[in-house]
Amino acid sequence: MRFLALRTSRPGRPRSLCYSAPSPRLRGDRWPWSYRYDRPSHASTTTRTSHTASANGAGTPSRPRLHPRRFMGMRVTVTRGLAAAVALAVVLETSGSVHGASIESWLNQVNPVPLPPVSADAWALHQSSVVVDLHADPLLWNRDLLKRASTGHVDLPRLRDGGVALQVFGVVTQFPVSVDVARTDPRWPDAITLLALVDRWPWEAVRSLKARALYQARELERLAAAPAGHLVHIRSRADLDRFLDARKEDPTLLAGLLALEGAHALEGDPANVGALFDAGIRMIGLTHFFDNEFAGSAHGIRKGGLTDKGRALVREMAQRGIIVDLAHASSATIDDVLAMAERPPLVSHTGVRATCDNPRNLSDDQVRAIASAGGVIGIGFWKTAVCGLSPADIARAIQYAVDLVGDDHVALGSDFNGAVATGFDASAVPAITQALLTSGLHPTSVRKVVGANAVRLIREQLPAEDDRPAAR
Repeated sequence: MRFLALRTSRPGRPRSLCYSAPSPRLRGDRWPWSYRYDRPSHASTTTRTSHTASANGAGTPSRPRLHPRRFMGMRVTVTRGLAAAVALAVVLETSGSVHGASIESWLNQVNPVPLPPVSADAWALHQSSVVVDLHADPLLWNRDLLKRASTGHVDLPRLRDGGVALQVFGVVTQFPVSVDVARTDPRWPDAITLLALVDRWPWEAVRSLKARALYQARELERLAAAPAGHLVHIRSRADLDRFLDARKEDPTLLAGLLALEGAHALEGDPANVGALFDAGIRMIGLTHFFDNEFAGSAHGIRKGGLTDKGRALVREMAQRGIIVDLAHASSATIDDVLAMAERPPLVSHTGVRATCDNPRNLSDDQVRAIASAGGVIGIGFWKTAVCGLSPADIARAIQYAVDLVGDDHVALGSDFNGAVATGFDASAVPAITQALLTSGLHPTSVRKVVGANAVRLIREQLPAEDDRPAAR
């Protein structure tokens, strides 16, 4: 494992800030970063480990608080890891060998699996379907998506090769360097801050979560404006209908829809949804890997439900025509949204616990509740979602969900480019159609799963027209 350390010290109080780059053998669903403090062996009032009471009264150590210190001759306060990220980014960029694309090559790997031969019938079914992927995160990385790449999972050429018609582009604004599907502390330093610094995002996007969302939204606008992109940015039902009509004549035409991954990007103010709506955001995941001011996460510390701000946000989203995404939401958040939802909810990328039992995935009761509300559940392509990387593993989870709630409530949600390893990239999506047919799913059901269900839900909830001024 490659290792880089930045060390600071004061008498009797050594510290170290460490970055661990992954070895070529590293695999899995976590970001390979570490952040630690080396502490002296003796106790002191300033370095004593704090404790929290457990259920049985025993104390468990909590992560030490970050303290002001001198670093490179300047006194700084480490707040949410920004100073640490700045220092590390300076070193990495000075080295000239680390940037968003190289980080992506570490985190968005393809671990090739045997793919089933795609039969003529499966290929014909796939080509005649409107294939939709409900979640991928390629906008986050420093890569031109107009060009085919060997890095990551998604770019426009590979989407065309895979017969994908509509890609939902996730917008990620905060990601703790240490995440766990069972419990994630948002106070860990933020990996997106580091990525933004290394890739020289505008300074406002380094400092502001909302600005990060707007920055990534502009990237989709750039792709849509480029003649080589041949891509439509979907903002309204009218946009979607025009795209579907045009694609009948030109199957190389692509569409993109923006989805915010985590309402923390609203920076605590539901009114900020207006600026994100104007930028084209048409789907919002209430949480990501940690609890926020609006809702509890399945991976959070408290795992609570909707807050008052969260309820106001859900109402505002319904009024504007923004889809509620329950991916990463806690059980309490799911229950609260279903209790007040006026429109069918979506779970853009997940798995089912019956085929892959872990806190990231949905229980049978949750699947039934979401389906009863008319919702759609996107099944992911990575190991934590389906306990495997092959098309057959994905098909097994889809088949189970279809058997449980019917074929109107299941879809595809890859999580491509989401800091996960997958068994194939976007160009091989037809292998899933083949695997579904091989599993015994009827062709009519396959057509619904690979796209028709997602199109139905998206179309029902989008605003009728894009009310922006004609001049863009």
